[in-house]
Amino acid sequence: MPKKPESAPSDEPPQPAARAATHLVAAGRRPEWTGTGDHPGAVVNPPVWRASTHLYPDMATLRSSRANADGLFYYGRRGAPTQWALAEALTELEPGATGGGTVLYPSGVSAIAGALLTVLRPGDTLLLTDNAYEPSRAMARGLLADFGVRTVWFDPMDTAAFAALAPGARAVLLEAPGSLTMEVPDMPALIAAAKAAGLTVLVDNTWASPLGFAPLAHGADITIMSLTKHVSGHSDVMMGSVTAGPEWHRRVRLRSQGMGLVVSADDASLMLRGLRTMGLRLEAATRSALAVAQWLDARREVARVLCPMLPGSPGHERWRRDFTGGCGLFSFILAGGTAAARDALIDGLHLFGIGYSFGGFESLATPVDPAGIRTASPWPPAGMDPADRFGVRLAIGLEDTADLIDDLDRALGAWSAAQ
Repeated sequence: MPKKPESAPSDEPPQPAARAATHLVAAGRRPEWTGTGDHPGAVVNPPVWRASTHLYPDMATLRSSRANADGLFYYGRRGAPTQWALAEALTELEPGATGGGTVLYPSGVSAIAGALLTVLRPGDTLLLTDNAYEPSRAMARGLLADFGVRTVWFDPMDTAAFAALAPGARAVLLEAPGSLTMEVPDMPALIAAAKAAGLTVLVDNTWASPLGFAPLAHGADITIMSLTKHVSGHSDVMMGSVTAGPEWHRRVRLRSQGMGLVVSADDASLMLRGLRTMGLRLEAATRSALAVAQWLDARREVARVLCPMLPGSPGHERWRRDFTGGCGLFSFILAGGTAAARDALIDGLHLFGIGYSFGGFESLATPVDPAGIRTASPWPPAGMDPADRFGVRLAIGLEDTADLIDDLDRALGAWSAAQ
């Protein structure tokens, strides 16, 4: 890889470190990846390098490429400037990743699998937060169990109980807030307890992204994202990422290469495009989601709103203390009713699509039934009426907030009529 030209000595004061919004615009745009040897930085975006075969000018270059690092041409599975640019941009966004790097995966689930299969060995014990993303739970019961890994679920809101479980385990997979029910645990305390017991700490940080929470800076070893959500932002490409410091990055990279995992240059280019506007989209979706959550919280049809940004939601004070941003994803629980009535509510929505994802420009709604996927922490929790069983998860997009509220108002009317 060509080296960046060294700048001449200068009496100018050093420039301050770039902030997140600037990183979103500038990261991953090396001059050698956006131009040619005689015209570096010729275009704004890294071009799409589609290649399975990489060619070498001579045998010395072929031998030097075996160093196995982004920026060195070798073979298509190791990427080219389009993929390298995305990986570098994601690493630069992640406080605490200095000296490490990012590995790209075909989906968020494959990123979770790649990270866990790097850390765990047959006979190991994984501690898994009880409100984890359902595919992570399925992975623990299927893929990991088949490889001889034992999983123990824990209540993420009970830090003392977690600390008692930690000795003897190999790793812990955390998620904040929890999938579906959106609790925000005491992440610094959980990470500290895990590290004190010698565990490797992995965090699924898809909800917040590094713009809202920085797992590595809080002491975690590995942070995972489904780029399909916020980074893509347009519901048209799937990808995942694993970012780690120097201790784990190379091991994650080698495991991914050993499984033959690769993302296409076209998909990486779409992700880079989405990344540039992610900050603006997250701010808009968070602002709209809070307004919708506040409106739902005042409705008699709604028993509880589970939104980290909303006062009174489980872990809200921890969200305010530890997080620097939010997201458009949250849930609410209906006051009684039936499954059929909830179906009528979701079917009555016109601006919300029915689909599994979030972070895109369009709003989505799906049913929430966490009781059947809990092991260590019962649902509904203490203090909630057991009759209030049926929930809805909303992914707020970029539509006008007032229009979304009007749509929900009509749908709640359909829910009432179906009782």
